Amino acid sequence: ELLERVRKGGGENAILRHTQRNKKLFVRERLKLLLDDGSFLELSPLAGLNMPYGDVPAAGCLTGIGKICGIWCVFMGSDATVKGGTIYPIGVKKQLRAQEIAMENRLLSVHLVDSGGAFLPLQSELFPDKLHGGRIFYNEAIMSAMGIPQVAVVCGSCVAGGAYVPTMAEEAVIIDKIGTLFLAGPPLVKAATGEYVSPEDLGGAKLHSQVSGCTDHFAPSEKEAYECIRNVISTLNYDPVPEEGTEHDRPLYSSEELLGLAPRDYRCTLPVKLILSRLVDGSRFQEFKANYGTTLVTGFGHVEGHLVGIVANNGELAHDAALKGSHFVQLCGQRGIPILFLQNTAPQPAEPANISQVWHIHLLKAQASMMAAVACAAVPKITIVIGGCYGSDSYVMCGRSFSPNFLFLWPNARVALVDSTHFSTVPRAGDSDCTDESELKQLKAKLEEESSAFYSSARLWDDGIILPQNTRKV
Repeated sequence: ELLERVRKGGGENAILRHTQRNKKLFVRERLKLLLDDGSFLELSPLAGLNMPYGDVPAAGCLTGIGKICGIWCVFMGSDATVKGGTIYPIGVKKQLRAQEIAMENRLLSVHLVDSGGAFLPLQSELFPDKLHGGRIFYNEAIMSAMGIPQVAVVCGSCVAGGAYVPTMAEEAVIIDKIGTLFLAGPPLVKAATGEYVSPEDLGGAKLHSQVSGCTDHFAPSEKEAYECIRNVISTLNYDPVPEEGTEHDRPLYSSEELLGLAPRDYRCTLPVKLILSRLVDGSRFQEFKANYGTTLVTGFGHVEGHLVGIVANNGELAHDAALKGSHFVQLCGQRGIPILFLQNTAPQPAEPANISQVWHIHLLKAQASMMAAVACAAVPKITIVIGGCYGSDSYVMCGRSFSPNFLFLWPNARVALVDSTHFSTVPRAGDSDCTDESELKQLKAKLEEESSAFYSSARLWDDGIILPQNTRKV
């Protein structure tokens, strides 16, 4: 239901106004013309929902990965039906994440710009800091230096800071009567000088194609613009992905069954091999240290023909399990094998009882060892939270702060420092025995809300919620 809501952008009335004014295409229609088969992996589609400053579906921009001319690309498309395409803080974060993915994986970047620039009432959350809006332009320069191509289509309003995106790209196309490019639009010119000037005269397609040279290609229509950008991409001397002719064995058990295996109760742990047998090719899994540290399952398998090392929770991450994980991650790093982490950690009580100090120290040292191994393994890492993600286990199992190349959640996932159901008392300063029931209730409710997959994804703490049965494909 949430994805369907996001696909409607700013709503039916906003889409109608957008498509009737100058016959502009909706952002998803633009992608159908641009991408090879119209299909793509959308990144963080729920970002921006129910934020403190209002509902900003998909953060007002669509980001994803797809093929253009056989080349894997990251694209960033403004959705002008959401707040007129103005950029909110979460929209900046979403674009920066897309650029990070492009740099990590050396993927060509395509910008479809139709934006009103920064949303000024929130400028303090958009402009001054290191990871605010200006970082987008910094990244464009760095990516050019790295030899990663970037192209842009000006397919609507392109105002203020947004105007730098196409002008810093290697090649840019502007669409006649639709695309405009300027730092300050006609209303500000009127306010500053008293002069009226039309958007076309101030920064239209003919001006920038014939006079300023800010854009490199003039397109009479949207359809011709996307044909033009596809031609540009075909001349970038960037190698297309080889066509994969080999058929890969499907799992012996249907991936559809993952929908019924997604754990809902985190007080017990689902045997993780039930998940693996529905993910890996032919359900073949070569386990590593099968009889040691059994609360963590490690081993090798293939997914769609690609060899991966798998590190999957099978209960509480105990001392032996952490040592095993550290050893296995180091092996993968040594052999250059990508690692797939499946997180389903068992939440621990806030105040564990009957646990010796020596046990604590051993566990701490073992987990620290695995953290170091995960952080230093110079191979691609993909993390999927299939159940709970609690406390230090998040770090050990390559959570967001350990920079996996991608991090996805199942809809049932919970991400939190502690599990709210384990709270029995709330210690207060100076009186550790005192319990305030209303305070406890409020804290539990807050933790419950903030640990949901949807709360996480709306704030871009991950790359999106995926359906369990689509895990192999993603």
